[in-house]
Amino acid sequence: MRTLLRRAGTALFFLIVALCLAPSVILPFLDRIYYRGDPGEHFDGARFFNPGASAAAAHASPARFMNRWVKGQDRAGWPERVAVTPGRPPARVADGRMLVTWVGHASVLVQADGLNILTDPVWSERTSPFSFVGPKRVRAPGIRFEDLPKIDLVLISHNHYDHLDLPTLKRLWDRDRPRIVTSLGNDTILRDAGIDSVAADWRAAVPVRADVAVEILRNHHWSSRWGVDRNRALWSAFAVKLPGGAVFFAGDTGWGDGRWVDEAAARGPYRLAIIPIGAYAPRDFMKTNHIDPGEAVAIFDRLRPRRALGIHWGTFQLTFEPIDEPRQRLEALKRARGIAGDRFVATEAGRTFEVPPL
Repeated sequence: MRTLLRRAGTALFFLIVALCLAPSVILPFLDRIYYRGDPGEHFDGARFFNPGASAAAAHASPARFMNRWVKGQDRAGWPERVAVTPGRPPARVADGRMLVTWVGHASVLVQADGLNILTDPVWSERTSPFSFVGPKRVRAPGIRFEDLPKIDLVLISHNHYDHLDLPTLKRLWDRDRPRIVTSLGNDTILRDAGIDSVAADWRAAVPVRADVAVEILRNHHWSSRWGVDRNRALWSAFAVKLPGGAVFFAGDTGWGDGRWVDEAAARGPYRLAIIPIGAYAPRDFMKTNHIDPGEAVAIFDRLRPRRALGIHWGTFQLTFEPIDEPRQRLEALKRARGIAGDRFVATEAGRTFEVPPL
């Protein structure tokens, strides 16, 4: 009995030691070096940063947010499922037309000038490093994957799981071999999964076709796959220059110093702007990295696109606001500011709308 107790005590001692050492052993293992380069205006030689951001905003800890989430403090309840009628887009669109379909969250299909463009495609049930836990999809994809036309161009704004979904990207790559454009460091993650891509810095232009190019633009966000690899890869917005008019995709962004909005506006005019309107509450935590509907309308006012689509809402519960509040707030702001109902829309997933020429 004494021998058994001695062995149990020894095992318990080593277990306690292992638990104490786990953070110092496991966390560095989860860090990744996605990009190497010289320091610059938004890269310190190891990690990227937002120009003009305060140190407090750059290193905000999610611990307080998670504590409030677990307690359910101020967090709205969401339904398990929202009914979706999937759309069936055409194979191609030409003759100066532009069709747009919201798939869900930040995933949008844009069809114009014989090109099929997909932003931040996510068809997975969860946005998480694990298939069995993490934010679960409430709205099914607005287009079934098997009904998705051949994709020519994919834009990846940054490496969060609700924007860079490797299972979906692998399916797209195996099926269509699209041109994938992203910002610095994210190509390393894709390459490790057997997916080719082109990564570039802010203000770079990536050719897609003789008459089509993607400009990688600054926005205001952050990146991470495992927590300790924070800001090892760059985040971005995009301007897609098309013969029939440019498309702006804001990616995932906070307001920051607002200069990035003016930089983006200078790359216009835009036929279509894709702007996030959700995942903004609680504001004291989210305001540094996610815009709210009011800020989305301010961006719309500066860009002055022919049409705009509100995204990043109603698909995965990532924050505290009610599921339909972003769309309701957008509609109220449009009425208050006299913005025509079809100028800036938040559609149901799967519903296609047409964008008039510039």
